[in-house]
Amino acid sequence: MPLTNINGKAKENNTYDAIVIGSGISGGWAAKELTELGLKTIMLERGRNFEHIKDYKTANQDPWDRHHAGAPTQAQRKQRPVISRNWGASEPIMDYWTDEQAAPYTEIKPFNWWRSYQLGGRSILWGRQSYRWSDFDFEANAKDGWAIDWPIRYKDLAPWYDHVEKFAGISGSLEGLPQLPDGHYLPPMDMNAVEKDVAARIKKHYNGTRHMIIGRSANLTAAIPGRTACQFRNRCWEGCPFGGYFSTQSSTLPAALATGNLTVRPYSIVTKILYDKDTKKAKGVEVLDAETNQTYEFYSKIVFVNASALNSAWVLMNSATDIWPDGLGSSSGELGHNIMDHHYNLGASGLVEGFEDKYYYGRRANGIYVVRFANLFGDKRHYLRGFGYQGAASRMGWSREIAELNIGANYKDALTEPGPWTIGIGGFGELLPYHENKITLDKTRKDKWGLPILAMDAEIKENEKKMRIDIVREAKAMLESAGVKNVETHDRGHNVGDGIHEMGTARMGRDPKTSVLNGNNQVWDAKNVFVTDGAAMTSAACQNPSLTYMAMTARAAHFAVDELKKGNL
Repeated sequence: MPLTNINGKAKENNTYDAIVIGSGISGGWAAKELTELGLKTIMLERGRNFEHIKDYKTANQDPWDRHHAGAPTQAQRKQRPVISRNWGASEPIMDYWTDEQAAPYTEIKPFNWWRSYQLGGRSILWGRQSYRWSDFDFEANAKDGWAIDWPIRYKDLAPWYDHVEKFAGISGSLEGLPQLPDGHYLPPMDMNAVEKDVAARIKKHYNGTRHMIIGRSANLTAAIPGRTACQFRNRCWEGCPFGGYFSTQSSTLPAALATGNLTVRPYSIVTKILYDKDTKKAKGVEVLDAETNQTYEFYSKIVFVNASALNSAWVLMNSATDIWPDGLGSSSGELGHNIMDHHYNLGASGLVEGFEDKYYYGRRANGIYVVRFANLFGDKRHYLRGFGYQGAASRMGWSREIAELNIGANYKDALTEPGPWTIGIGGFGELLPYHENKITLDKTRKDKWGLPILAMDAEIKENEKKMRIDIVREAKAMLESAGVKNVETHDRGHNVGDGIHEMGTARMGRDPKTSVLNGNNQVWDAKNVFVTDGAAMTSAACQNPSLTYMAMTARAAHFAVDELKKGNL
């Protein structure tokens, strides 16, 4: 893909209608919508260029082509110790994750921050689960008397959910559930025989109040223009040469480039938004070139901040500090606060008998989803909010352990046949927006470029701890009700960040005294600055949030262009 390099010498060469900071899921959508609406736009990515197909180095390799059978090397682990704490440490994609030596952060409390500084960001690596939120989620803060009320409701986002689902390509089933609104879906992937049986048993046992469905995933089950259907390889995070799942590279970036209105500049660390105190608006951004260490300024009518929740807050914190010591958008005292995530690392699994004659096709890049049921429709728990589960059923392969047959010909013969069926479900719980869960600038430490780094001070609290006990208990009870044998539970604990769904830090609200953004994602203190990634979230729900970021971004982009046309920005 052609990239335009900017030399920074003449202001007119560095002036655009719009600047987009970040190229991940929300940044890609901002670029697409703004360019298609006619705005000359520059998208600034702090990391390397990363081209569709060309840079998916391992995507077409066979397992035996890898030097270490997929395990990360000790050198890779040393370079990325945070990623190495978790399942994300995998040889083929280790250099997709951020170099943590160059870009460290401080953990006041344990915090696992999954970052990908390259074109496309984490849109290459995400889990692709794509669920709408409902008014149960948007009204929860107000009904619980917790934190502040969302300034929007489901009806405000519903047409934008339609918009992004149709373009991104979401596969899923129509269920008619008020707590998980249906959308515009490609045909659903199939549940396998065991999943269907377990789902039916759970539904019967709980009198139709609990629902195990196929996941709603941004994997194509039918080709759409420019992209091929999912090949059931389940190697999405290496990058898909077929464009079988939604990413910036496969979807929004080609659309934006096709307009002729987009300039992409990698290795561009936005260090601050340039604020004009006379107009009370942003006039552009300052950029540090990550390769040359030279500083440039870019100018625009509007700025979209899509650097991911924590980095978006970092940009705001470093901006307009001569007016607000804690940064642009800090006048409410909420910038950097209210960090949320989804707490997980817990659930249950067991063996399923009676399906030894059944198998399944391919490596489905999706799983099952158990829809939230706690604290809904008269169900009352001793904590606020709720949780869902994600999981799958499968048959054990040749690598299983057979203690009784661990040597000799019988052992070898046994391993030529599929093993027993297992099923597992893992919980994803909502984390409340606590003001004291926050990030700050650690000005005692610098990164490779001499910039201040973030300090993380966030943890789960009593509400989440009570919920976690319930998540494990309910997982075990549901599987046992479906006849699953030898059910075992687990809870490995949770550090904020583990869920890779960072939210909060620049929340939306109805009052500039208690929020950073208004209901159109505008910074109260600078109405031509929009924040539409996870930073904007006022609560967390329990569904994966990326689809909501997409819809929120598309909505804000259209609003911004309308306001520009009216002369309001």
